[in-house]
Amino acid sequence: MEKTKPEAILFDLDGTMWNALDEIRGTWNQVVANHPECRKEPITDEELSVCLGLPMTKIAEKLFPGTTPTQQQTLMDECCEVENAYLSEHGATLYPKLEETLMELKKQYKLFVVSNCQKGYIESFIKAHKLSACFDDIECWGNNLLPKGENNKLIMKRNGVTKAVYVGDTAGDEESARVAGIPFIYAKYGFGEAKAPDYTLEAIADLPKLMETVVV
Repeated sequence: MEKTKPEAILFDLDGTMWNALDEIRGTWNQVVANHPECRKEPITDEELSVCLGLPMTKIAEKLFPGTTPTQQQTLMDECCEVENAYLSEHGATLYPKLEETLMELKKQYKLFVVSNCQKGYIESFIKAHKLSACFDDIECWGNNLLPKGENNKLIMKRNGVTKAVYVGDTAGDEESARVAGIPFIYAKYGFGEAKAPDYTLEAIADLPKLMETVVV
């Protein structure tokens, strides 16, 4: 089959479009402080950074070992509620020139966000930074409990897209692109590592130029 240009770009959020590590740690530790029966020490950056990109149930297992699934669910629900409320008002650190880059890309591609985050997290990112004009659709684990690869396929089907790429910063993101049968662009500046990406992105602002070389 002949290679052609993609019609859409699917984006991861954490480590790809923004860095909310400080904000997540801060809000979650507010909750943790009220539950010493589940965790006595504050969550550290090191612990949190290796969790980003995982489904929320897996994060809870890592951060709250020795607790029951019910306790983990209750803690994560509370953490996410506090986190979403804070982020929707205050936002976090966008990677340089994100908005300008997205608006430039929007001229040629449909843009989507697909994340393993909780429900409301992507909406908080978009609301805080006034980015609603940039994206055509969003999907996440919190909406349907589907893994990222399945949500990649879901959002493409829902929007009539057959040729797309996924931009993310972890091996999990890479795997999700493989599941969806689309090329993976590795955001090298993010939190994680990739195994064998199709393309490597040094900075988000470089994406429009890189997309000129991408075929699917």
